[in-house]
Amino acid sequence: MKQTKVGRFGKIAVAIGVVTAAAGSIATLNVSAHHAFGAEFDPNRPLILRGPVTKVEWVNPHAWIHLEHTNEEGEKESWMVEGGTPNTLLRRGLNRRSLTPGTYIIVDGYQSKDRSNRANGRDVTLADGRKVFMGSSGTGAPRDGRDPTEQ
Repeated sequence: MKQTKVGRFGKIAVAIGVVTAAAGSIATLNVSAHHAFGAEFDPNRPLILRGPVTKVEWVNPHAWIHLEHTNEEGEKESWMVEGGTPNTLLRRGLNRRSLTPGTYIIVDGYQSKDRSNRANGRDVTLADGRKVFMGSSGTGAPRDGRDPTEQ
């Protein structure tokens, strides 16, 4: 078996490749890291949003429901509401047919800390009156009795 001699520049190239791969792995971990409720949402700012669904993003780690809410001044506002994982929402009875664009919903939730039009949804009430818990468990959200997994 013949051994290959790696020169000084070859060792440097290998070292650069290893460092680059490690840095890429770390960056990927940070981007896909799951956040806690308290990192983005304010438990002291509960809200109720009413309006038609404009879009639903069935993406991990959280599904996002977009809706058009009319505020107290009569102005229309676009809101993004974070829910649990798509799989969790499906198990609770929410799916692509129950949340189509134009479907009128009511969302109980908590506003984002930065006061933007983003919220964490706890419950969604559908047009037929069904109320579905849409929050994600164990993420530091307030213990408000809505989470069926709370003890």
